[in-house]
Amino acid sequence: MELQLILDGRHDLVGQLYRQLRDAILHGRLATGDRLPATRYLAERLEVSRKTVSEAYERLASEGFLEGRVGSGTFVARGPAGEAPPQRADGPLRPAARWARIEPQSGLMDQRAPLRYSFAGGTTDKRRFPFDTWRTCVLQALRLQQRSPAFYKETEGDPELRLAISRYLAINRAVQCDWNALMVTQGAQQGLDLLARVMLDPGDLAVVEEPGYPPARASLLATGAEVRGVPVDAEGLRVDLLPDNAKLVYVTPSHQFPLGMPMSLERRLQLLDWAQRHRALIIEDDYDSEYRFDGRSLESLRSLDRNGQVAYLGTFSKTLFPELRLGYLLPPASLREAVLAARKLVDRHSETLQQRALALFIQRGDFARHTRRLQREYAQRRRRLLERLHGDLSPWLEALPAVAGIHLAARCREPLDVLRIARHLRQQGLEVGTLPPFYAETPAQAGFLFGFGCIERDDIDPALDLLRAELRR
Repeated sequence: MELQLILDGRHDLVGQLYRQLRDAILHGRLATGDRLPATRYLAERLEVSRKTVSEAYERLASEGFLEGRVGSGTFVARGPAGEAPPQRADGPLRPAARWARIEPQSGLMDQRAPLRYSFAGGTTDKRRFPFDTWRTCVLQALRLQQRSPAFYKETEGDPELRLAISRYLAINRAVQCDWNALMVTQGAQQGLDLLARVMLDPGDLAVVEEPGYPPARASLLATGAEVRGVPVDAEGLRVDLLPDNAKLVYVTPSHQFPLGMPMSLERRLQLLDWAQRHRALIIEDDYDSEYRFDGRSLESLRSLDRNGQVAYLGTFSKTLFPELRLGYLLPPASLREAVLAARKLVDRHSETLQQRALALFIQRGDFARHTRRLQREYAQRRRRLLERLHGDLSPWLEALPAVAGIHLAARCREPLDVLRIARHLRQQGLEVGTLPPFYAETPAQAGFLFGFGCIERDDIDPALDLLRAELRR
């Protein structure tokens, strides 16, 4: 392995080398089991005698930091018991004041070890993903990448993927767009961040739904903007309560997050009319409407927009898997160049191998087959979940109407400490979300969030039995 070692002058060379190696071990730059360079090689590199290196190694070995293995070399040992790396002072630097307003996203499931039963929201069933097919697409993409020049690629994303996405949107979402207008992003969250960067100055007012998606609020706050939550009702965002000076409105009209209701057509038209009168941007986050279970889908805000004031966000996290980190953004034409410039400053473009693999996955028809299979499976899970919510769980919970997506919300009929209940259930091996963390400004309604993307059908009943037992207490 290569070590960055710098000797100052010719004084106490053994001591200098000893201290630098010991510091590297204590701070984790050299880990247990790492093989150190041979004494002859390191001596030549540092332009010192081999005896100098050997003495430093022997001193570290005597203290338990290194061990020699006959015929193999010198390795980092576990280190002497009780040794701890020296603590550094915090230092004088502090983040900009606006970061103090951005709270940890406690409403979302984190990366804790999975429990026996999980109603985690925003997750998909990787057990049903065709990884053998995906591997074929990745290998083909790798061969194509091997033959391409070693230059940066298009900031907007792989042309083949953008073309595939545009066709997919036209067929499945009735969103007509020129593929050249699309941008591939690192998930929908990056698309939101880019739009916030180009639209908002510090002190500007942005609007989110209340309750709503915590990372959206956080992205807008990070620009230095003021963020205000506007309540939702059975038809979606209360357009009549929008402040006149808002420059940006973020909404989830197909499947309101987290409550689940779709925005009515009348409310969509009201929102577009409001945006035209106030020259504001609407960000439409269509995060999981691939899965529709009841009724006909309503036209997207983007499809209804005639004035170029809607930006459309989408993601593959809910159809493939979240760690793929691929999404897309369709900005208004008037913002496209600014969004493109912002993207070049952030990371220039997304990783290209998985972009081309996804393009192949869509072009071959594998994506459509995969989503159809998941649609059938999720429909059965959703049906059983609703049967229980309308049945033996109905004395405590009221399922909120939702026609699409892979989570359902249920409101408590009487005041309950849902956070305490969720903690108790977690101790019993059940993960379930709650509604209060998604309220930022108004009194929270007690309720639960049931994601059914990753729980097996056969696990739904025993999981809900645990919930019922807890509710009875």
